Amino acid sequence: MQKIFTAMLLFKLFLRWLLNGGQCLRRQCRFSVVVPMVLLFLVPIWLSAQEPVRFVQKDGQIEVWTGERQITTWWFDSTLSKPILYPIFSPSGARITRRFPFEDIAGESHDHPHHTGLSFTYGSNHEVNGNSFWANPHDKLPVGDRPRLPAIRQVALERMKATPDNGLLTVTNHWLNGDGEPVLIEKRTMQFSTGQDAYYIDFTIDLTPFDTTVIFEDTKEGMFSIRVADWLAEDANGTAESSTGTFTNAEGEKKEKNVWGKQSAWMNLEGNHEGKSIGISVLHHPSSLNFPTYWHARGYGCFAANPVGQYDYQKGRNQVNPESRQLRLKEGEKALFKFRLIIYEGSRSKALMDADFERYREG
Repeated sequence: MQKIFTAMLLFKLFLRWLLNGGQCLRRQCRFSVVVPMVLLFLVPIWLSAQEPVRFVQKDGQIEVWTGERQITTWWFDSTLSKPILYPIFSPSGARITRRFPFEDIAGESHDHPHHTGLSFTYGSNHEVNGNSFWANPHDKLPVGDRPRLPAIRQVALERMKATPDNGLLTVTNHWLNGDGEPVLIEKRTMQFSTGQDAYYIDFTIDLTPFDTTVIFEDTKEGMFSIRVADWLAEDANGTAESSTGTFTNAEGEKKEKNVWGKQSAWMNLEGNHEGKSIGISVLHHPSSLNFPTYWHARGYGCFAANPVGQYDYQKGRNQVNPESRQLRLKEGEKALFKFRLIIYEGSRSKALMDADFERYREG
């Protein structure tokens, strides 16, 4: 706000200069033309300047910051069943992600303990070569009490680079079966950038079989998923924070009952936090597998894009003769998944979201 106020003041001075016929407000000024023109040129640049992204590396975590504001943390230590981004914040510091099961907050929802932060997983009933990676609730259990279950583990930090424009993390994850043997190799790049009252995180994810054919059977339980805070959910019943969110898809349809189980290029969830409109958008890139994705968007707070599953969605929407599909990857083959997450302040119309998607598509 201070920048905007100052810019308005400078613009007002520039208008006064113009109304004086381009003459200096004081006759003795020698820079009556140069100074106003330089100010007019510099103000937009100054307003648009964003603080660069920086990384803070810790044991099992990499924090992502812009200036003194935290965007999120890439959390990958072995106490988790899968690596996640958690917590995630808005530019004003509002928590976007639910705290449970990592923090026990009175009045917060406690359902689905496997819904943690932002994750990329699939399968709750042995759909990935007999393994389930989505529904692994042991994140809330003491380490010694955890059963031997499939897990996703970071095995290499390939790149961590911060520039004035963005921050880049590239990692290699292994999807492990219950015996600790790799089933899939995941190569993931996350690019973090900032804009005017917004954060952007671009995900490029390649999945490749480790040494054999991998089959993803059909399920709604996947894949690119965020568990949002109760205030951002549409209908988190019985919680201390009132739910204020509304889902909107690329077709302009609103609310879970109209968007769940449908295909769409993007999905937006916008709510109100302490008197401010704040939202998140997930965009599915056209080059990604099975574009446009199906959406597992639930009023209680699960916000997931699932480009692999199909049957459960068609059946859930009472489609005649729902069709099942599977993803089969032979050794050496690769599946590409690309998403953009936008975390923003203020309210965004469908027209603005369409423009965001076009920029993402063309970029």
